[in-house]
Amino acid sequence: MIRLRPSAERGYNKIDWLESYHSFSFSSYFDRNHMNFRSLRVINEDWIQPNSGFPTHPHDNMEIITYLIEGRLAHKDSMGNVEEIQPGEIQCMSAGTGITHSEYNPSSTEVTHLYQIWLMPAEKNIQPGYQQIRYDLAEPGNLVLLASQNPTGGAVFINQDVDLYRAELNQGQEVKFDLRPGRGIWLQCVKGTLDVNGESMQTGDALAVEDEPGLVITTDSQAEFLLFDLV
Repeated sequence: MIRLRPSAERGYNKIDWLESYHSFSFSSYFDRNHMNFRSLRVINEDWIQPNSGFPTHPHDNMEIITYLIEGRLAHKDSMGNVEEIQPGEIQCMSAGTGITHSEYNPSSTEVTHLYQIWLMPAEKNIQPGYQQIRYDLAEPGNLVLLASQNPTGGAVFINQDVDLYRAELNQGQEVKFDLRPGRGIWLQCVKGTLDVNGESMQTGDALAVEDEPGLVITTDSQAEFLLFDLV
């Protein structure tokens, strides 16, 4: 079963410094048919205006991933981390017993464009943690593991049975992915167009996949996507 989540059907919110699309119910957007997909609770696509951002706020018992597309993001948290995230990097926080943090676009001219991703944890009340890695050295056409409960190859640890992959495809390239029994796939098209088992996708679209033997992913142009393999 493959279900398309079109970009245009996501929840939408705009204030003076922030524009957001919500794949799942979040804040003032509520849709009982789109609450989560397995342990994947939030995928917000955000545009943060220059010299603006989220003031210090709390989280607990949530796995939080920030995936930069354009611009920069300044991060500061109660664990003592003061970092800047750029395209080609991801940040992962285990909020665990509780943290506070702020996120800010430090540029005076450029908009910051990112995906904010939350996953429900496998184990509650763990010690909070912070990780940040670069991933952009892989050649197009390869799935790169970004985060996992059993990380390899420089991926970050995440407190949930999920493998998060990222790939870029050039025109004519193909990626195949086999589904393990009982698991589901959320595929988020970050840029470009994709064909996934005959289903056409555009920037911002997503697919929820269950009870399929595997995926064949191609593009007729150039594309970038995230793939969540979830229990």
